Amino acid sequence: MIKDYLIQNWVLILVLFAFAISLKMTVFLEKKTIRRMLVMILAVFLLSIAVFTEFRLADSGTYRGVRLTLMAIRYSSTPFLLAMVIFTLVKRFRWFIFIPAIAMTAVDIVSIFNGVVFSIDASNELVRGPLGYFPYVMAGFYCVFLIYILYARSNKTAAEMVPIAFFCFTFLSDLILPFVIGRDFSRFFCATVSIALFVYYVFSILQLTKKDALTGALNRQAYYADVADEPEEITALVSLDMNGLKIINDTEGHAAGDEALTVLAVCFTRALGRKQSLYRVGGDEFVIVCRRVTHLEVAQLVERIEKNVADTKYSCSIGYSYSIDGTKPIDTLLKESDNMMYEEKARYHRARDFEPKKKK
Repeated sequence: MIKDYLIQNWVLILVLFAFAISLKMTVFLEKKTIRRMLVMILAVFLLSIAVFTEFRLADSGTYRGVRLTLMAIRYSSTPFLLAMVIFTLVKRFRWFIFIPAIAMTAVDIVSIFNGVVFSIDASNELVRGPLGYFPYVMAGFYCVFLIYILYARSNKTAAEMVPIAFFCFTFLSDLILPFVIGRDFSRFFCATVSIALFVYYVFSILQLTKKDALTGALNRQAYYADVADEPEEITALVSLDMNGLKIINDTEGHAAGDEALTVLAVCFTRALGRKQSLYRVGGDEFVIVCRRVTHLEVAQLVERIEKNVADTKYSCSIGYSYSIDGTKPIDTLLKESDNMMYEEKARYHRARDFEPKKKK
């Protein structure tokens, strides 16, 4: 029996093992997130054992009660795994995200005795009850919610949308293919889930290497790489520089300065529209790259930033440069936007009787 399990699930075991090793070696994720991912790996592994055992019992036609219990576990697993994914990836969600999955599990357990979701007939075949499709509806609800959350948290760039699309396609296939292929697809369920989680994890780590750890904005290396990619589509750059960061660091400490930068980065991010990406290119310096946008859209972006920052106790200087047809070199756009930003910063210092910061 163990030999048969290993033959059928060897690829799954290798993927889960590689996933666990990668998690233990990563330095980009919080320990709490790593622990939750390891729990997901263990859950998928235990589920694979349950599914394998259920199908062995189905083939032998023995231990009907045990098989019904394993079916309850299988039917409850998809909502629970999706809830665990949301719980792991989105920090603001707490245990209540599991409430629908717990309710579905309770219904599946009751079905062991009354067949409301599933039962086994006299010929040892699966029979769906009145709520036979409810587990798929519940899993679909979680899947749609997960897609929405991942999309809302993304920068809407192709680099982030591709892994999200793959991740969602995999889970959606787990909901649809059982009706196309039949019950035998359940044998591959754990493998598809583990591959989806591992691939999304790899893409996430790659994205984290492009992001600034403090503010969540894309970093300088990502800026250089992105402006070199189809530069003719870049029609505007917006330069942003925080005012008074040195004073905050000197009087309140660097922790207060880090908090100020984080708050401003949130203000900038919330102001972004489509095809607009935020980069932290220096200590208190940010750049927004705009692709195929109009002059009006740039002006509206600046207006949104000013409004967001005005709601905080901090301030920043803003400058921008626009190219009608995208023919301006990136260096020219950056120089023009920086010059406008430095002029605004000089006015800020003069208004407060400070010595203007010299342009380096």
